[in-house]
Amino acid sequence: MMKRKSIYVEGFGHGDNPVPAACVGGGLLISGTLFGMDPQTQKLAQGEQAQCDLMFSVAERLLEAGGASWDSVLKMNFFVAPDFPRAMINAHWLRLFSDPSSRPARHVVTTDRLPTGMHLQCDLTALTGE
Repeated sequence: MMKRKSIYVEGFGHGDNPVPAACVGGGLLISGTLFGMDPQTQKLAQGEQAQCDLMFSVAERLLEAGGASWDSVLKMNFFVAPDFPRAMINAHWLRLFSDPSSRPARHVVTTDRLPTGMHLQCDLTALTGE
């Protein structure tokens, strides 16, 4: 019987909720919601660019902790505030996935329902090689 394993990332969490950053099982890593939390203060970073940069940093640390990498990401979902500049995501996307023949699937949802002060969040699915 397959067992799942919770993955935690130092300096990142979901407040008092008993929720890991991701779960690994059956060769897949599936994250929960990732966002731009400052790992030093464990508070939401100020500003769109800082939140975007830190969100991708959290995702990278999560992938490493779960035995995956950017090369094994299959899909990312982004939830962004209505006025969020998609170019900020695209800059990271093109840096991480420079080969157009080997990019993960992506879905971007515009929403006005993000927590106060949050400009974007994401989740991802990746292969772990198990």
